[in-house]
Amino acid sequence: MNSNGPIKTVEGLARAGLLARRDRDALADVAARYAIALTPTVAGLIDRADDSDPIARQFVPEPAELITTPEERADPIGDEAHSPVQGIVHRYPDRVLLKAVHVCPVYCRFCFRREMVGPEGLGTLDPNAMSAAFAYIRDHEEIWEVILTGGDPLVLSPRRLEEILRELASIDHVKIVRFHTRVPVVDPSRVDAALIAALRASGKTVYVALHANHPRELTAEARAACARLIDAGMVMVSQSVLLKGVNDDPAVLTELMKAFVETRVKPYYLHHPDLAPGTSHFRLTIEEGQKIVAALRGRISGLCQPTYILDIPGGHGKAVIAPQSISEMGEGCYSVSDYRGGEHLYPPVA
Repeated sequence: MNSNGPIKTVEGLARAGLLARRDRDALADVAARYAIALTPTVAGLIDRADDSDPIARQFVPEPAELITTPEERADPIGDEAHSPVQGIVHRYPDRVLLKAVHVCPVYCRFCFRREMVGPEGLGTLDPNAMSAAFAYIRDHEEIWEVILTGGDPLVLSPRRLEEILRELASIDHVKIVRFHTRVPVVDPSRVDAALIAALRASGKTVYVALHANHPRELTAEARAACARLIDAGMVMVSQSVLLKGVNDDPAVLTELMKAFVETRVKPYYLHHPDLAPGTSHFRLTIEEGQKIVAALRGRISGLCQPTYILDIPGGHGKAVIAPQSISEMGEGCYSVSDYRGGEHLYPPVA
């Protein structure tokens, strides 16, 4: 059952048959706090006969979102602590986030910026704020990469994107422009000739980081959208979040990572879920995550291996939290585990 436009209300979800066995009164309270949006593409992927459908779990609200645990916070990765001017996050020396827009085509129920995005969120940067953001980038010659995020930057019109990219084109020390987006999987028809031309307007090297969490998201249409970007000269990498009830299974992650590689998208980051309010029902423990990631080792090609990371709360940056396969035993000797769980000495005993 597909609607002709995006679903943005609890009533719209009900009409689309997506609220079986859910408490609609509780969902009204969720909707009052956190934005809802599903594109027709996403709605069409949901198996309405499956109460545990992994696509629905990502996008259809749950009453559990009203439960905030003590460790959760509105700004879980500390964007605000590193925001020198509106729209800029400068956490690492050589790169900045440029948050031009805080609107998305879909709203993930686990989003780490869920307090900032949506119709009631921070909106789109006005011309004065954009000018100040560009001035900051221009004044800091250490900035080698600009990452457009938000929100989803590809909701902007091609004309607006081209304006942003032509401005970045005039800044010599910026060499890389990266986009973080879900658009190729949730609204693949949007990736058309006009959008691609806009993304190429900077003349810089352009990377597109695609967010997808389940192999069913990589439909034929999504793969074709990625192919249009890649064939136009853009490099694509992936971002996924390890989510309970969505992809917390080595077999599902294996299929997802292989699907990325088949699509010419290099697996990049597998995020441990952030401590965003109302998201505890998505989080595994780090130990559980490490066991799942360890199960990928030896199971799939090195091309398919993502880096398992945690964004340290408070704005301290990313840390690799993948399980270690080597441990020091002293006197220059190490114990190394292989993908079958066998232990070996390095260097070998003569």
